[in-house]
Amino acid sequence: MPVLPGAEPYRHEGGEVGVLLCHGFTGSPQSLRPWAEYLATRGLTVSLPLLPGHGTRWEDMQITGWQDWYAEVDRELRALRDRCSRVFVFGLSMGGALALRLAAKHGEAVSGLVVVNPGNKVHGLAARTLPVSRHFVRSTKGITSDIAKQGSEEVGYDRIPLHAAHSLRTFFQLVDGDLPQVTQPLLLLHSAQDHVVPPADSARVLSRVSSTDVTEVLLEQSYHVATLDHDADRIFDESYTFIGRLAPGVEEGTAAGG
Repeated sequence: MPVLPGAEPYRHEGGEVGVLLCHGFTGSPQSLRPWAEYLATRGLTVSLPLLPGHGTRWEDMQITGWQDWYAEVDRELRALRDRCSRVFVFGLSMGGALALRLAAKHGEAVSGLVVVNPGNKVHGLAARTLPVSRHFVRSTKGITSDIAKQGSEEVGYDRIPLHAAHSLRTFFQLVDGDLPQVTQPLLLLHSAQDHVVPPADSARVLSRVSSTDVTEVLLEQSYHVATLDHDADRIFDESYTFIGRLAPGVEEGTAAGG
């Protein structure tokens, strides 16, 4: 299937500091493309992959699960580590959960994390019925484009395949168990109003990680897809400052350490 316009993966060869960006469930790289380009213009090496089953049609997600999505970002992280001295992992929503698992599993290979409205749990009564309902109902209403900014839209699916939603629920449970293994510096930004992921998910992440260098930022003007919303510039600037603090010399496209 052809990739939806705007949903293509993005890569940029820059300096010795790399950033892996992970998009959200039923979304696409488009939601993080401005962030990726912002980092690229500042000399960083950037990888923004398209997760399997995403960016085409929702039916393609029916045959994918968390193992496929995680394997993709795991490969990208290893590739970045091969050519960069330091690698940071950023993520939005489910992408935040992917970033947290990468940090838990790869340890010092990840220099720091930036997560925006990270997902931690599939909420509601419907979540508990997913193991059964997914065999009788193929999809439900989508969650894309929860954005306060007029005229800003997210490229993604208007339906959620329930087989994939069931896998996401399993993945969130795994990541929740991984959180105490996350020790890297963490910048967590979350929206005051989010119609997809409740504030409880960010609070849960902050309460369970073992990181001692933790910064929490409240985004007061954005909904869930804050990277395309009113607070986007703040997210971009805060994340770049975060990298600069941990990787001195990043302004010249280089960083100390290995």
